[in-house]
Amino acid sequence: MTVHAQPAQIAPPGALRSWVSLALLHGRYQFLETVRVPIAVLGNLMFPALAMFFFVVPQQAVAQDPVAATAAVAQLGTFAVISACMFSFGAGVAEDRALPFDPYLRTLPAGVGPRMAGRVLNGIVWCFLALVPLVLIAAIFTAASLSLGQLVGGLAMVPVLAFVFLLLGLAIGYSLSAKSAIAVVQAVLFPLAFAGGLFMPPQIFPDWLEVASRALPTRAARDLVVEVTSGVPAYSFAVLVLAGWAAIFAALAVIAYRRDEGRRFH
Repeated sequence: MTVHAQPAQIAPPGALRSWVSLALLHGRYQFLETVRVPIAVLGNLMFPALAMFFFVVPQQAVAQDPVAATAAVAQLGTFAVISACMFSFGAGVAEDRALPFDPYLRTLPAGVGPRMAGRVLNGIVWCFLALVPLVLIAAIFTAASLSLGQLVGGLAMVPVLAFVFLLLGLAIGYSLSAKSAIAVVQAVLFPLAFAGGLFMPPQIFPDWLEVASRALPTRAARDLVVEVTSGVPAYSFAVLVLAGWAAIFAALAVIAYRRDEGRRFH
């Protein structure tokens, strides 16, 4: 009796996960990992909202002025987005690098692209979530208001700002250990936030600080978001400042990633 061997079954192309589905899968699991650390979630969601509630709402001259209240929401919203990016990509990446599973992920044939895209997607989701309690407080307790065009423009600014500052977070996360990264993120974030006018409007700064702050990425980000949402014009070269810092942060992130890869996989 003749036995005929069955030909090997080749999986159809559709059986392999696409780049996009891999990115969504990474993003989903990173979101779940973040949710499992409640203090990280509460920190991202509550600090900007509490700042709004305690420092803006009691000032009726600001809270009941539609333009001033909207500008205050915009600058605290800018801080919320930057903070979420700095901690998610700075401290978060450094913590992941300390786990034994991270080197394995970096050797998979899918490459760094889907994993990085998933991380970016997760970070942007948390940026939007961080704005929810802030916007609710503003809607209930202040006269802040947005037209449909201003709302769309403000939402569109979220991924733009996230892209700029996640690059800085990546540069920190791939350069430092987990403990060092948390300290550096805090040491970088809060001075930039204060000097950039994210907690108090730069119009009340001393003249020298108001001028100097225009060179900072946080001031450029703040003024552009305020312009989009309230109509108060940004200074003339804010876009160039933000783009220039984005290029610098991108170069630092690439250098940090390649240096880390060379140390761990040579």
